[in-house]
Amino acid sequence: MNSISVTNAPPPARFELDDDGSLFTITLARPKANILDTPMVVAIREAIARQAENPALRAILFTHDGPNFSYGASVDEHREEKVRGMFTIFHGLFRDLVALRVPLISAVRGHCLGGGLELATFCNRCIATPDATLGSPEILLGVFAPMASITIPLRVGQGAADDLLLTGRSVRGDEALAIGLVDALDHDPAAAARSWYQKHLRPLSASSLRFALAASRHRLHEDIETRLARLEQTYLDELMSTADASEGIAAFLNKRQAQWRHR
Repeated sequence: MNSISVTNAPPPARFELDDDGSLFTITLARPKANILDTPMVVAIREAIARQAENPALRAILFTHDGPNFSYGASVDEHREEKVRGMFTIFHGLFRDLVALRVPLISAVRGHCLGGGLELATFCNRCIATPDATLGSPEILLGVFAPMASITIPLRVGQGAADDLLLTGRSVRGDEALAIGLVDALDHDPAAAARSWYQKHLRPLSASSLRFALAASRHRLHEDIETRLARLEQTYLDELMSTADASEGIAAFLNKRQAQWRHR
């Protein structure tokens, strides 16, 4: 494989391109939590940008070092004075992936929460271990997840999405598979992801795959183009003006129980 790395030391992520240029592997490399903070997301976005002119690219695989895929985006960056910039960078990653129009695969072990779940389940194929733990716990912090509010209902249906997004509960791999949150279970999800890619995507035309992806994800991509900006505005201009949104973030950072004021 040809190895591509960012200049940070230690790097927040690693990047590898198969010898034929068809599979680009992105490894989250800040275990054990693999927090999707600004340095990690910027590194990933820069690496993706470098693949934009790769005509042979057929898929991107997201995997991880350590026991957990990701605990999610940085809670510190959810503070009122930082969250606008965080949204610009983090949601920009999904907009980059939409523009790239390349199939995405994720391999999940351990905890896959919050922004980590948004990234893993945004992928066309999400493979997890049976004992993986997946959830969108933002409501427990007094906030909501804009990207998950768009993508999860399309993946699992409105009823199951409401269960996950309104309660913040996590599910294990078997339940995640049953509701469609993940697409397959395997004790070695990275190997299973590569095997699935080799069998199903590598033999295909890279250019035709891009058209097929744009067609199959037309609704999702339109939602990200239009609804995501509105949800960001609701979060920033309305939710963050409430006492409980700030309290939930502060309570988590200070490792104490939130004292909700219900306003």
